[in-house]
Amino acid sequence: MNFLITGTAGFIGFHIARRLLEEGHGVTGVDGFTPYYDVSLKHARHALLKKEPGFREVTLMLEDGESLARVAKAAQPEVVVHLAAQAGVRYGMDNPRAYIEGNLVGTFNLLEAVRRLNLRHLLIASTSSVYGDNPEVPFKESDRTAHPLSLYAATKGAGELISHSYSHLWGIPTTVFRFFTVYGPWGRPDMALFKFVDAILKGKPIEVFNDGDLQRDFTYIDDLVEAICRLIDAPPELGRAAEGDSLSPTAPWRVVNIGRGEPVNLMEFIAATERALGQKAKIEFLPMQPGDVHRTFADSGLLETLTGYRPFTSLDEGVKAFCDWRQEFYAQSIG
Repeated sequence: MNFLITGTAGFIGFHIARRLLEEGHGVTGVDGFTPYYDVSLKHARHALLKKEPGFREVTLMLEDGESLARVAKAAQPEVVVHLAAQAGVRYGMDNPRAYIEGNLVGTFNLLEAVRRLNLRHLLIASTSSVYGDNPEVPFKESDRTAHPLSLYAATKGAGELISHSYSHLWGIPTTVFRFFTVYGPWGRPDMALFKFVDAILKGKPIEVFNDGDLQRDFTYIDDLVEAICRLIDAPPELGRAAEGDSLSPTAPWRVVNIGRGEPVNLMEFIAATERALGQKAKIEFLPMQPGDVHRTFADSGLLETLTGYRPFTSLDEGVKAFCDWRQEFYAQSIG
């Protein structure tokens, strides 16, 4: 099939595009190479994708709606996977406009670009952050998401709602998936694991917020990719709900959690990093950060019902894989 994927120079988009290319599909990859973090890492990801004959690189900001529409029309994709976004919780306090333009305007432009196409399936990335500091666990797709704690979460939640209206008005089969703290090789430098490993290897203290009293449902990248690839083949159909489904009553639209379903205390995550590196961490305990949540915990029952799959990679296995990649990648870069 032909795929259009936004954010292919990003962590998750790169992995999904590589998987689809390996399976023989054609991929038009759109990315704006924003300098939110080290752009050389983004170019390194795309350099690997460009080795595949089925890959077409398009450098484009989604805020450029006219150009995006031309790219989408030329690509004629059967499936669109929308992953490009301004990520990060804390950065929203420094540069809020980036979230409005990237996550709201960008998503709107994508929906406008693809609504005229005969899509088999549109898949859109969201986040567990939309659940806010929900005291009820595990988080279910039917839970209220009206109280976001960060601008990032607010814009992703708004994107979910906008995509529902487009699905209803234009009959676009749409699946929104909510990520739960994805980690693994080729990960983002602004995320905790990357920062922890760098600090430990350099003998510097790592910053641990809320005195370490945080829990996250860590999801390994290969598990996430497998789940998304299976969801590609499960487009929602109006009036055909599965057991425990989040299918809309008015549109071929649903939302699906993708998480391991086993929250891990932050201190245990640090311990797994220490085991993988064979070094102890120096820790600087700090207060809770604005916009952060105390715990995330996915109910992945709907994912399993739809695809027969549930993320399973252990924390030690996933953290070691990241540490091995990080040391090899930067050793090659220095060499």
